[in-house]
Amino acid sequence: MKNCFRLLGLLALAFGLLVAPGCRTAPRTFTHRKGDEIVVAGQLFHTGTRVITWMDPNGYDAYRIERRFSRYEESSWGKTVETGKGPTVPNRYSLRASGLTPEQIERVRGGGWDLPALQQVVDQFVIHYDAAGISKTCFKILHDMRGLSVHFLLDVDGTVYQTLDLKERAWHATSSNDRSIGIEIANLGAYQPAKAQILEEWYPRDAQGRPVLQVPAKIGDPMIYRKDYVVRPARPELIRGNVQGTDLVQYDYTPAQYAALVKLTAALCKLFPRIACDYPRDADGKLVLKKLPDETLKTFGGVIGHFHIQTNKVDPGPAFQWDWVIEGARRELGLRPIAPRRAAARWSL
Repeated sequence: MKNCFRLLGLLALAFGLLVAPGCRTAPRTFTHRKGDEIVVAGQLFHTGTRVITWMDPNGYDAYRIERRFSRYEESSWGKTVETGKGPTVPNRYSLRASGLTPEQIERVRGGGWDLPALQQVVDQFVIHYDAAGISKTCFKILHDMRGLSVHFLLDVDGTVYQTLDLKERAWHATSSNDRSIGIEIANLGAYQPAKAQILEEWYPRDAQGRPVLQVPAKIGDPMIYRKDYVVRPARPELIRGNVQGTDLVQYDYTPAQYAALVKLTAALCKLFPRIACDYPRDADGKLVLKKLPDETLKTFGGVIGHFHIQTNKVDPGPAFQWDWVIEGARRELGLRPIAPRRAAARWSL
């Protein structure tokens, strides 16, 4: 009987400690994000611009193996294999293994990347246009149809979508995949003048004669985050230029896209010191408009176009305003503008 009383006493004491002031278990609360964070090796870092990650409602998840925009009952990996349409392997990404020792591979393959280790690997930020017009269609083509991936999508309204942790090796830029972060910017792309009819189909003129994006009805809901954003290129005229020796025309990116890209570029250059906040330049300090020689590409660390990596690519095209992005990002970082002569001395080919 004494033992029973002793047990009851201990239980009463334990209960008293739980409810006593100062000893109560704190109620569980959610920590609200600001909505501008990117995920790097499992950690959150602010960018100053809107970011929707793969974990958020309305995000695009490149970790999923089912096709995002197929009918649900037909979207599984098993159904993809049955139909023979779409990706041939379930994953659309892999491990950043190039240059790692066997011991390092064993450490990171289970998710063991940390920021210092990743900083030693990543030294390029690769800019693409998606040639799809909107991020919804871009993800559908990359993920559902081609079995590819990219870390970021940048939609026409300036919303950034992160599809993978930056520790992952996304499949977007062939030889630079191991060392790069990639972004697909929503833009129909650049065309030879005789083949540019699609640009006028997507960009009819308003009453003032200015081009405005009109997503074709067959695409359905374009899933643009800012429903009230009127999508206009930053410059109203078709931009003409030459990339990879080919004459091209292209509509510019939107002001919202440039504003977001400036913030994201600054954040990445700060997080990854080996990404210099500059682009490849020739001996006169001007943007290189063709593929970099292989030896130069191996050593270049900075912001780079897809066309700098592959001869069969021209993105981000002649309309992309490199100095808007680079000089804007440098201001965000508190760096001085780049003088062409100083840039030429550093990056001369």
